[in-house]
Amino acid sequence: MTDTQLIREIKDGNVQLYAELMRRYQRKILAFIFHMLKSGRLEHMAEDLCSETFYKAYRSLHSFRELDASFSTWLYTIARNTVLSELRKQKVSNVPLDDANTIPLAPPEAVPELRLLQNERMAMVREAINNLPEKQRSALILREYDQLDYQEIANILGQTVSSVKSLLFRARASVKTQLEPYFEETATTVEPYEGMRTR
Repeated sequence: MTDTQLIREIKDGNVQLYAELMRRYQRKILAFIFHMLKSGRLEHMAEDLCSETFYKAYRSLHSFRELDASFSTWLYTIARNTVLSELRKQKVSNVPLDDANTIPLAPPEAVPELRLLQNERMAMVREAINNLPEKQRSALILREYDQLDYQEIANILGQTVSSVKSLLFRARASVKTQLEPYFEETATTVEPYEGMRTR
């Protein structure tokens, strides 16, 4: 069943099918919320806000119109608004996060040196992303982690496609600038942000 078919069935009274919609999107929405919450050190709230997102979506499903947006885009928009509301409540939306200690690392003796370097590099990339302004951070997470296209990101953020491209350009430039001091002295030729797309 497509999302459209499921939603039609749910609107017709087969509410038990909402569990299937949740199953399809729960991991992606939870990951998105988790990344968004890192800027305020509120990762522990990710599951609660994910549940709240799906509850809000269920309560508003009758008003969802596929002509306006796909279900996934609509769901990401609800998730983002839920997180921003919580960050405003907590008044910590601009607190940078040093999340190096939040990434579980195996004991050094159990991990090759290369793996340790990769983990350190990932921690620095994540910290650099967490330091971005909210819209740049959201755009980058949606593009890099969730693999959404420009139009979907534009719909979620309420921006034009050209604005999204500009946000992504500035976000990538900022991440690169933040990371350069850490890696100038290293002998490795591997860029810390090599996986980040340029388009």
